[in-house]
Amino acid sequence: MKQDTCVVIEHLRGQVAEISYVMLAAAHDIANSTGGKVKAVLLGRNAHNLAGDLSADQILYADHPALADFTSEAYLKVLASVLHDEQPRAALFGHTSIGMDIASGLSARLGLPLVTSVQKIRSDGKFVSQIYGGKIMVEGELPHPTALMTIIPGAYKPDQGRSMQSPQVTPVSIPTLDGLQMTLKNYMEPETSDIDITKESILIAVGRGIQNQNNIPLAEELAEALGGVVCASRPVVDQQWLPTSRLVGKSGKSVKPKVYLALGISGAPEHTEAITSSDVIIAINTDANAPIFNIAKYGVNADLLDVIPALIDQVRLARNG
Repeated sequence: MKQDTCVVIEHLRGQVAEISYVMLAAAHDIANSTGGKVKAVLLGRNAHNLAGDLSADQILYADHPALADFTSEAYLKVLASVLHDEQPRAALFGHTSIGMDIASGLSARLGLPLVTSVQKIRSDGKFVSQIYGGKIMVEGELPHPTALMTIIPGAYKPDQGRSMQSPQVTPVSIPTLDGLQMTLKNYMEPETSDIDITKESILIAVGRGIQNQNNIPLAEELAEALGGVVCASRPVVDQQWLPTSRLVGKSGKSVKPKVYLALGISGAPEHTEAITSSDVIIAINTDANAPIFNIAKYGVNADLLDVIPALIDQVRLARNG
């Protein structure tokens, strides 16, 4: 059994997902405690260029036409082979739809322990994970023999997992991928006629705490006062209160505003993964234990419907100064 840590790199349509850099940062904390190396596992087709800024000691690269797009069937076969050959101390996956799909499949297939929702690795090598929607934090030793872990954003910044030096790329052997029954047919994307929230510097994000569609104009009034744009978490978009183009999260868009004001958003990993590059995150929530407060620089434990009108008044007063 080696003491290395493998990080399974997520990427989509030529772009490395930010959770991959977060995982690389966490992997270095594990390596510091075990004395092993950090190895990024990159699967794709003609995807060598994605390895350039990954902060790893080595890139294990699998290149095959069946890996051009993600399918759990192909990924499981290749990753099972890689983990069998490498025998790492730990293997990290994003706590995302992709990461959970392959991590759980590998755990069942290889009989390896799986720890989910890991926020960080402490200096003594213990993991810290969240349960019950982030309301309780638990810690523990890395299970043996190989600890499979899904990583959530929050404790590490993506830039901590980036490097200016290109790491060594090593091709890995690929098991036969003939007869796969799962293929990607096409991508379904939202209409692009609306505002591009990825380019906005101030975002007012509304979640389930907005309560009903009639309260959306209140958020829009605040956005107008601040010179920003309203966006939303999944529950709001699912109710069709805002268009899909305003969705922030794993199934929507990742954003990097100067200010991200989260109104009534609990902070599920699928959402927080997409906002950790914001310069400042401000959260307003009635639940003092909401996970969003773990990554917010400023937080208000109150009803957003009480806070927003007062905030609008103060912003306008300051601007009219």
